[in-house]
Amino acid sequence: MFAALPLLASLLAGCGGDGEASGKTTLNWYNFPDDSGALQQAADKCSQASGGRYRIVYNRLPRAADGQREQLVRRLAAADSSVDIMGLDVTWAAEFAEARWIREWTGPAKRQATQGTLRVPLQTATWKHKLYAVPYNTNTQLLWYRSDLVPTPPQTWAQMQTMARALARQGKPHFVEIQGAQYEGLTVWFNSLINSAGGSILNRNATEPSLGPPGVRAAQVMRDLAASPAADPSLPNQMEDQNRLAMESGTAAFEINYPFVYPSMKANNPKLFKSFRWAPYPRTDADRPSRPTIGGIDLAVSAFSRNPGPAFEAALCLRNRENQLTAALKGGLPPTMRSLYDEPSFIKNYPFAKDVLAALQSASVRPITPAYQNVSIAVSHTLSPPASIDPESSVATIRDQIDQALQSKGVIP
Repeated sequence: MFAALPLLASLLAGCGGDGEASGKTTLNWYNFPDDSGALQQAADKCSQASGGRYRIVYNRLPRAADGQREQLVRRLAAADSSVDIMGLDVTWAAEFAEARWIREWTGPAKRQATQGTLRVPLQTATWKHKLYAVPYNTNTQLLWYRSDLVPTPPQTWAQMQTMARALARQGKPHFVEIQGAQYEGLTVWFNSLINSAGGSILNRNATEPSLGPPGVRAAQVMRDLAASPAADPSLPNQMEDQNRLAMESGTAAFEINYPFVYPSMKANNPKLFKSFRWAPYPRTDADRPSRPTIGGIDLAVSAFSRNPGPAFEAALCLRNRENQLTAALKGGLPPTMRSLYDEPSFIKNYPFAKDVLAALQSASVRPITPAYQNVSIAVSHTLSPPASIDPESSVATIRDQIDQALQSKGVIP
């Protein structure tokens, strides 16, 4: 891969329309704060592979996604030319592209960005049929459960609640850990359920809310769980890490969460780890496959970068096979390249790799729209707390607020 970079550099020189700076160039890469060292290692390797033509400086964004977006938006709104490459949450590409803050991927760069990349992650980087970023990593949720309590995992949310009730009657750990706080995780839960029910939050063109009966069905599943003995008492305040801690403490039988919980359980509760298992995301309805929502980061090149050619080249290097594998093994970030799911070293560290790949291939994406932030707020505020959801009226409220948000009307709570 590295050997091909000099040739690729000449092919990418015209990307973005600006000329490359002569001599050694500094490329500022803004991305989430990585504690594993994988991102810094990628920046160092790609700088070395450039043969001295550029040096990538890894700049850490705030830890919270809202803080990351705020910093990037402020810089881009000010046309800050010091920003070259950005790690975007998978919900930001449409907003940034519509604002003309990021450059379209075309020609050889686009071909290399899409070749061998999983289809669903590419959807998150696409706006109006144009590619504006390259998937760097992805993520999806699985059902995690205790095989000492539940020998056979449930296939549906209804089955899981039935099992939880039975465990509760026996006085055994029985909670279902899920993200119920008023934040993005609650929107993800609703989005996974509605897509698994055959619907979506927005219509195909993202011009108006869709919702309909699948939306009501999704809201009903959330309310039923939150009002049942399966619900952790702290469900209305729980996020991913609280779910992890509750499962590790031994009070839960089930957990809907990302793969990071697996190494965490192994390290923090080796005894419980022996019965810690995984299964596909539960179905909303028995006759439809589940479609869990994907997460991840996409790499985009700033419209204001003075060095777009090297920036496109560097972005491709940062997410190449070697660097994605390192990020997966050191940082626990599932790759977006299909071939890596057959890599022995990846499978060894990700014994659930096949299940993650299956989930990614049938996964759903969150609504792709420049108004996504408002859409998400409308969903999470209306559905919080989950035990107070009225399926029909709550979905009607979401529909009205999304309709106003898409038309730039009204005030989002």
